[in-house]
Amino acid sequence: MAGQTNAIPIELGTEKIGKLLKQYALPAIIAQTASSLYNMVDSIFIGQGVGPLAISGLAVTFPLMNLSTAFGTLVGAGAATMLSVLLGQKNYKAANKVLGNVVTLNTIIGLVFMAISLIFIDPILYFFGASENTLPFAKEYITIILIGNVVTHLYFGLNAAMRSSGNPKKAMALTIFTVVFNTILDPVFIFVLDMGIAGAAWATVISQTVAMIVVMKHFCDRTRPFHFEKGIFRIDTRVAKDSLSIGMGPFLMNAAACLVTLFINQQLRRYSGDLGIGAYGICNRFIFMFIMICMGLNQGMQPIAGYNYGARQYSRVKEVFWKTAKLGMVMTTICFIFGMFFPGTAVGIFTHDEQLTVLASRALRITTIAFPIVGFQMIATNFFQSLGMVRKSIILSLSRQILFLLPLLYVLPLWMESDGVWASFPIADTVSTVLTVILLGKLFKKFSMLKDGDDPSILGSNL
Repeated sequence: MAGQTNAIPIELGTEKIGKLLKQYALPAIIAQTASSLYNMVDSIFIGQGVGPLAISGLAVTFPLMNLSTAFGTLVGAGAATMLSVLLGQKNYKAANKVLGNVVTLNTIIGLVFMAISLIFIDPILYFFGASENTLPFAKEYITIILIGNVVTHLYFGLNAAMRSSGNPKKAMALTIFTVVFNTILDPVFIFVLDMGIAGAAWATVISQTVAMIVVMKHFCDRTRPFHFEKGIFRIDTRVAKDSLSIGMGPFLMNAAACLVTLFINQQLRRYSGDLGIGAYGICNRFIFMFIMICMGLNQGMQPIAGYNYGARQYSRVKEVFWKTAKLGMVMTTICFIFGMFFPGTAVGIFTHDEQLTVLASRALRITTIAFPIVGFQMIATNFFQSLGMVRKSIILSLSRQILFLLPLLYVLPLWMESDGVWASFPIADTVSTVLTVILLGKLFKKFSMLKDGDDPSILGSNL
């Protein structure tokens, strides 16, 4: 049985797609849902235990946290895709090099990001929308998070590698562990030890550190197809270039999210003050739970699509996309229902402050108007990334954030004030989905020219 546990998952190319999605996506969905609860738990305890200005201070840190995530996914997302494709090609030696580079690149990038951010922390937070009232909360929280930045990068990068190498349940279990442990530590640190917002930050760092130790121990087992060994930690120029190239799509998406969140905070501070930023923080955390479920679906789809594309089984590639896209739209439609019909209930989880509740409820209703189609757009964007089609992934990653959302955030508030900020989201979602349908239609037209086993080079270069 041990041999089967550590075997290369060749069923990715033979098992029914529906069964594979259940096997790979369900653990990832549970893990991502747990991860979203992870963020919600901090917000809930901070909102209920510290106050509405602390919620606003936490929201001010979102752009910097998005930027940190961007650099983490630059390595982790690209490496996970490479591992899946290399499995399909049965190139296990190259896959082991990818694993070593995940550790080295994440460590270097994490340390550099932490050092630069801590040196310029005050001007960064003011630039991201902090005021004299919210800066102390934001600075106290993000300083501790930055201290654990390398741990966060290593944990998420190696967790993605674990999932791609045929261990989705263990990857899920680790994510759930971090949530449970964080949930236990939060009230102890915030209420019992009276550490305030710093307690929430330390709870996050400690829980991720323990999980990182477990995942590193996993890859120390030399009986596994991917494991730590001498020589793999030296940066391989080709592996690093390919990994970073594939990861550029999600990196740019998260970097764009940083820029957009920065602009949102500045616009809300101008039109609604500190509580407007707090309202965005609450909406962001609630919506994020459904976004993370779609990300779980993406993570389940990624090894299946990548493996079968590497194995030239195009009919299976198309099948896994459509099944995943339907599930994604179901999830975002549920979010739409909550946002439109039960916004007060959702907001009440985070705060009992009357003014903040009114602001956040209206914001949630407006931002989720077009949410049923968001699931499709997210799945399609990740689908291109899963196949290593960097250019289209980058186009779709940037379109919603930079080409559509950012200009709307500037124009609409000029005559709609804070409502214009919220209305920018559904309009950008709609336009970017139209672009997604166009690019996806072109790809599937080219797929129709291929039979299983055909050389994909006839589709053109750098798709």
